[in-house]
Amino acid sequence: MLIFGFMLKAQYKKYILNFKTPSGTSRGVMTTKETWFISLEENTKKGIGECGILRGLSIDDGPDYEDKLRWACDNINLGLEALLYELTEQPSIQFGLEMAFKSLESKNKYILFPSAFTKANDAISINGLVWMGTEDFMRQQIIEKIKSGFNCIKLKIGAIDFKTELNILKSIRKEFSVADIEIRVDANGAFAATDALEKLKQLSDYNIHSIEQPIQPKQLDDMASLCEQTPFPIALDEELIGVFSTEDKKELLKTINPQYIILKPSLIGGYQGSEAWISIAEKLNVKWWITSALESNIGLNAIAQWTYTLNNNLPQGLGTGSLFTNNFDSPLTVKNGTLQYDNTQDWKFNLDL
Repeated sequence: MLIFGFMLKAQYKKYILNFKTPSGTSRGVMTTKETWFISLEENTKKGIGECGILRGLSIDDGPDYEDKLRWACDNINLGLEALLYELTEQPSIQFGLEMAFKSLESKNKYILFPSAFTKANDAISINGLVWMGTEDFMRQQIIEKIKSGFNCIKLKIGAIDFKTELNILKSIRKEFSVADIEIRVDANGAFAATDALEKLKQLSDYNIHSIEQPIQPKQLDDMASLCEQTPFPIALDEELIGVFSTEDKKELLKTINPQYIILKPSLIGGYQGSEAWISIAEKLNVKWWITSALESNIGLNAIAQWTYTLNNNLPQGLGTGSLFTNNFDSPLTVKNGTLQYDNTQDWKFNLDL
């Protein structure tokens, strides 16, 4: 799909990312991930952006998704701000456009935010992600992450038997203290509001750093009560999706008063949407960190470079680049529990755009 504008040319193309290993969450097992790339061209300059959705989770997951992408390309010469305004309820397309315009304006289309990170002089601390599965599979992943140098791991929980999950946490803590390993858990809304607090109390025996989205979103009173009574910090994740206006963002955080919020730019409106949440959260003394939403290395690169500029010292959720068999070669490298930019490695974005 190629659309010519007055100054800019814009096109988009769908791409299916294939998981190396089926990846389980409480919402089901994923084997593939859909994404779309927007390419901009102006004279001899080119820019690339990624629009990625998570089926059943993204607010813009609908039958008219490609129609919206087509509209964005057709109207590319309205400019970024006008496009973002018109696409308020399509956060993943907003982010893809922000990325593409930033790429177009940059000397190197892959260096969106030049910094010590992109110069390979600094790294971003990240958590190691452990997917749901059998007890043996989860244990194997944990061992691998610890051997790889991670001192913060994040476990997806809520899909297998809760007692089994507690036993896994117990076995980790028998071998590794809080000083050795920080443990985060992500329930993806798997707990019922009626017994969530009791489950949090049981989890607290294992010195958990935080839990993401213990109950399903849109249960504001229940979540507020949990955040008030919880024995360890709660981080809102899915709760932020579909909250568009500044006033609604403020109201949500004031009502629930969480300890943390987790920002996935593809799900909440890219850089602008994420920075709006950060501004509100900091005024309310709510802490935050950034997480990717299973983008290819194109999107992950754009998130990581921006994240570095935010000077947040918590481990970020940016270790997802190695999940796919058909990701694009890039300088992004995970080493010793950090994400690094290896300038000796070249980009190989071999998609015909």
